Amino acid sequence: MSTRRTPSPARQAAEATGRRGERLAGWWLRLKGWTILDRRVRTPAGEVDLVARRGKLIAFVEVKTRRTAAELDFAIDERRLARVAAAAEVLMARYAGPGDDIRVDVILLAPGTRPRHIENAWTG
Repeated sequence: MSTRRTPSPARQAAEATGRRGERLAGWWLRLKGWTILDRRVRTPAGEVDLVARRGKLIAFVEVKTRRTAAELDFAIDERRLARVAAAAEVLMARYAGPGDDIRVDVILLAPGTRPRHIENAWTG
């Protein structure tokens, strides 16, 4: 017998919004010359929304979608970035080869605004 509960309607809506944002961020990165290597990669340390490559650079990307542009300023914090960085550390060997550079990026999305790409957001 499963003890898994059905997510609330609010949680389901947030999940759908997040997935939509990740698709949009992936599309936007591809337009900028990136190749999407993977999506929603889970590790014991945390989850990475997108793994992307452009040349010798691998980016582990956190995507945040908010209802308004004003909310974007509060969408990401040090704790969340640290979890993404820890997950990236676990995943490095899977996606990066010798000579590749690695970084953690953030893409912030809100309706009516261009995606905001924060490169090398984690300097830990």
